[in-house]
Amino acid sequence: MVDYKDSGVDITKADAFVERIKNLVPTTFNDQVVQGIGGFAAVYKLNQEKYLASCTDGVGTKLKLAQKLDLHHGIGIDVVAMCVNDLLCVGARPLFFLDYMAFGRLDTRVSEELIAGMVDGCRQSGMALIGGETAEMPGVYEVGEYDLAGFSVGEMTPEEMYDESHIEDGDVLLALPSSGFHSNGYSLLRKLVQDDETELMRELLTPTRIYVKLVTALRKEFRGALRGASHITGGGVHNIPRMSQAFDYDLSGWPSVKEIAPIFQKILPRLELPREELYRTFNMGVGLVLLVKNSEAAKVQSWLEGQNEKYWVLGAVQRGNGLIRA
Repeated sequence: MVDYKDSGVDITKADAFVERIKNLVPTTFNDQVVQGIGGFAAVYKLNQEKYLASCTDGVGTKLKLAQKLDLHHGIGIDVVAMCVNDLLCVGARPLFFLDYMAFGRLDTRVSEELIAGMVDGCRQSGMALIGGETAEMPGVYEVGEYDLAGFSVGEMTPEEMYDESHIEDGDVLLALPSSGFHSNGYSLLRKLVQDDETELMRELLTPTRIYVKLVTALRKEFRGALRGASHITGGGVHNIPRMSQAFDYDLSGWPSVKEIAPIFQKILPRLELPREELYRTFNMGVGLVLLVKNSEAAKVQSWLEGQNEKYWVLGAVQRGNGLIRA
């Protein structure tokens, strides 16, 4: 049995590091930093009427599959998605995006494919790609290798920012499906695929779903109905209590493997991991979890159905200590 830690990724160690740097990094302009290290996105008070939110992310070792198959457009979408989906979790609307690409040796064809993918992702997010940086780093990366990161900024009014003090017992957790494994768990996934399984690798390169337009439309239709959101990335279901540690989360309605993207049915039988480890490593078919005001939940569900949007009712929250109950 090989788990995520055996493949080279230690989630527990990474979480502990985040907690340590909260105390190590000084916060300047303290009265203007609304939310800093540890959240889905950092929030900065621009003035009394407007907050800015910002975040950065990469694509991880999913890059290795893209480089192996020489398919790069989807990776450009991924790097945008990993950022803008985080912005949604504080209540922000994406404004603009910047990229950073580092190559062992610059390949203009590959870089243009990556940029085309990022433009596609920005279009899906309703924001602008306004700049970036490209570096050649021989000796750090081999020829044919590259790394990619993105930086996104969004805006919101103070009233639009999610506030955990508004959460109440009985508020409902709704899950939106992922398009696949998105951009997490690939250090382990790559060990499960043989070199001749080209079609399976192509399926694993399915881009991360971007939820911006759906969530923006939902919030416009039901002002105040959403009380939080969680982007399911590294750490799996353990991202959900990041909405508030003052509540416990009932996830008993989590979809079965037969209900989620077919790639999971192809990959999971190759793993011999306990259930808890699976749900801590992968998104398990859910890309975004919305916390909906109890009295508005039925209306929101009806609206999602009217949009032909698949969803699952996971359960509800109750006052507690950030525990997950399945």
